[in-house]
This record gives sequence, structure tokens and C-alpha cells, in this order.
Amino acid sequence: MFENIDVFRIAHAMSKHAGARQAVIAQNMANADTPGYAAQDITPFQAVFETGLTAVTPLATRPTHLNGSAQGAPFVAGDRPGAEADPNGNSVSLETEMIHAVDTKRAHDRALAIYRSSLGILRQAIGRR
Repeated sequence: MFENIDVFRIAHAMSKHAGARQAVIAQNMANADTPGYAAQDITPFQAVFETGLTAVTPLATRPTHLNGSAQGAPFVAGDRPGAEADPNGNSVSLETEMIHAVDTKRAHDRALAIYRSSLGILRQAIGRR
């Protein structure tokens, strides 16, 4: 019922994007000392949103999953532009990754706030608290 309301789809997509970005940031931090490792990042949510939310669908990992598709995740990790490499070829900066992690947490919190607010509006509209 609620999956067709755009604000819920956007909040879900924002949350999913934040989760995917947090996973990439964690991978960067885990490989901070790996020689030759290039820092990764995913496409910003705004760019994903402008291409359309049809690419952001639940992933069906089993045939019994409803409303899912067998396609992969729409958020693809790639080398982070502008990252300077150390002498050993590693371009991960822990300070930068921590800043990105905080930014990603804020994006996730924002998505949850949008979802909660929209749900509260719906509850008020049908007369429930």
C-alpha cells in the first residue's frame, strides 16, 4: 500500500544509498594500510535520484521474495576522484573517511526523519495517533 507513495520511495532510496555508502567507507577504512588500494565511493544520491527511482528496487535473493528483482545494487563503487596516493599507492585518508562516515550517518538520519514525519502525517490523516 505505502510502496506507491513517492515520499516513502524516496526515503527508502535515501536510506538504502546511505547504507551502501557506509559499507564502501568501511571497506576503505579496513584497507587503509593496503599498498596500492584506491579509495572508493559511490555515486551521490542526487545523481541517482535525477536518473529516476526505478533503478532503486528491492533485491530478490530468493525466488519467494515479493516485489523484488534479480538485478544488482544500483549503487556502484568507483575510485574517489581527487584522492591523493601515498608513496605506497594507497589513497585512503582515515580523517577523510571519518568525515564521509559522519556525512553518511546524517543522510541516513535524514531519510529516517522524512519517513517518520510522513508516517505521522498519514496517521493524522486517518485519525490515529
